[in-house]
Amino acid sequence: MSKKLMLQRISINEQAGTTATIIWLHGLGADGHDFEPVVQMLNLPHIKFILPHAPYRPVTLNNGYEMRAWYDIFGLQSESTQDEVGINNMQATINAMIESEIARGIPSQRILLAGFSQGGAMALHTATRFDRPLAGVLALSTYLPLKNQLTEKQHPANQQLPIWMAHGRQDSVITLATAQSSRQTLEAAGYAVEWHEYDMPHSVCEEEINDIRQFLLRVLPA
Repeated sequence: MSKKLMLQRISINEQAGTTATIIWLHGLGADGHDFEPVVQMLNLPHIKFILPHAPYRPVTLNNGYEMRAWYDIFGLQSESTQDEVGINNMQATINAMIESEIARGIPSQRILLAGFSQGGAMALHTATRFDRPLAGVLALSTYLPLKNQLTEKQHPANQQLPIWMAHGRQDSVITLATAQSSRQTLEAAGYAVEWHEYDMPHSVCEEEINDIRQFLLRVLPA
């Protein structure tokens, strides 16, 4: 049985009257505040944004140093061992966050998972396995973890999931080739991936934020 954690979080547009929810997961070592400025720039008052903080845990890649991480990372090569238990435990935690939004009256089709880097990996992993249709996934500068398990674990409820993937051509943390390999795995499993590349390192840029806004208005219209 996967363990569910209660995560601390930041909520934006908490007021009554929002008709959709985005759960946005930050990158390794950051926290929920990291994407607050981006959410403000998006200016989508009809959407509630939940920006959780990952728990602190020792990260093997960083010599066991404790930092905020959704799961442990042993290496960034495609053949590196992956923290399957940690990934699945965090999936259960994010599932519970989605369920609590559904319980407060937001239909699953109006809930979207977004994430950057390790957070984007978690968003892709969770959304493709969720048992009710979601609005989409925003996967920024990231990859699909445990990708060899996708065809076995994917849920038919999200086979039509809109997936918006973006990557920087100068990314030296998660290479463009790694992201493209994940894209190919998703497409081979039947997902429609909208792919974007930008002239940037492992970060976000203004042009990308404008494109994200257009995508969100398309899948979560006011």
